[in-house]
Amino acid sequence: MFPNGESGHVSSLIFKNKTIDTNHMNYAIIAAGEGSRLAKEGFKLPKPMVSLYDEMLIDRLIRIFMHNHAEKIMIIINEESTSLEKHLAELSLTMPIEVVKKSTPSSLHSVYELLNANPDLESVCLTTTDTVFKEEEFEAYIAEFEGNPNLEGQMAVTSFIDDESPLFVTVSEDQTITAFTDENSTHTPFVSGGIYCLRKKAIQNVNLAVEHGVSRMRNFQRQLVENGIKLRAYPFSKIVDVDHVSDIRTAELFLRPEHAA
Repeated sequence: MFPNGESGHVSSLIFKNKTIDTNHMNYAIIAAGEGSRLAKEGFKLPKPMVSLYDEMLIDRLIRIFMHNHAEKIMIIINEESTSLEKHLAELSLTMPIEVVKKSTPSSLHSVYELLNANPDLESVCLTTTDTVFKEEEFEAYIAEFEGNPNLEGQMAVTSFIDDESPLFVTVSEDQTITAFTDENSTHTPFVSGGIYCLRKKAIQNVNLAVEHGVSRMRNFQRQLVENGIKLRAYPFSKIVDVDHVSDIRTAELFLRPEHAA
């Protein structure tokens, strides 16, 4: 059982002519936001149900995670997302997903709820539902994290800036993260890409942050650095956030095959 007495939906996604490798990665999707900017622009469904080339954002993430050693996929949705809840319940998957249904005040609180529902996690890769990236880059990102068990955390970064309030990421020569800043005071080329891989020590800091009143993911990341958690930056060529209706076209152009007209 999950918070508020909600049960996890057990379902699975069928991939034609694909072999699903289920190994040991835990994934979490933050899908509890209201998508208010999209709604004001006329998009009536929850943000995770935005489609790129006829594939919903939430389905795309689930599919990619399942192709990258997913053992468990956890998703948090808000209490008003009945259409999204119904969609997730009706998916036909080859592995279980767990759904926590709870409205939260921030992405960090969503992470807090997900991790408290799964207190024994040794590691997790989590992202918000609106991050759009190249699948091959994500595969390399996960392989890097899996291949470096001493890393306490690995954060996706990109030099492509389309966020209205980017979080700048300062790194050392070996890509260790030394600071997260709201202004580019260190002249770094990188901003946060919104994809986070965390191991036990970093995961434990989520409770610490929320219990001390931290309410934003960027402030949680700053706290990780302040607490001596070793974080490595992993560059992606580009990550697009779907916050506005216009971003849907931007994301589709980004994902368009190179040979397409």
